[in-house]
Amino acid sequence: MESIRYFETIKCEDFEVFNLDFHNKRVSNTIGLNLNLQEYINPISGELLRCKLIYNDNDVIDVQYFPYNKREIKSFKIVFDDEIDYSKKYLNRENLDKLFLKKGTCDEIIIVKNGFITDTTIANIAIFEDGYWITPKTPLLKGTTRERLLERKQIIEKDISLDMLLDSSEIAIMNAMIGFEIIEKPKIIL
Repeated sequence: MESIRYFETIKCEDFEVFNLDFHNKRVSNTIGLNLNLQEYINPISGELLRCKLIYNDNDVIDVQYFPYNKREIKSFKIVFDDEIDYSKKYLNRENLDKLFLKKGTCDEIIIVKNGFITDTTIANIAIFEDGYWITPKTPLLKGTTRERLLERKQIIEKDISLDMLLDSSEIAIMNAMIGFEIIEKPKIIL
């Protein structure tokens, strides 16, 4: 039986590898081993690259590099799924991919689980409320950028209802490649 595979998406630019401590920590939390990912990552050029590091419970299996092409995201479809589990960054994203197919004409989806906002398929989310950026207390995946911003107290955790999301004039998406990107007046479709 093939072991479960996981992956990390790591930003590389000008031969620099970004936020490796947070990726190392997530790998350790996922498999219980302390792997030094720096030993496996050697950017192939100075351009902005998306490094995809694939690993299992024992070791790093593969490291791939792709030029990064940012997706333009301005509209979101709300998708409800109380069963989805993506608590670890599984290589198998079949369940997320099925939900993404429900996006219709929107650029991305926002997943509601058990009545609360969680994530998009590629990023954690935050809303601006009462002078603070708030991120869901129960995301699908604890992203490395989310963890870094929480540690710096630039965002705070709180349950986010659908009404809170719909009332927000600004939302932000965050992941290892885009950092923290604010989307003003996002189009949100129920």
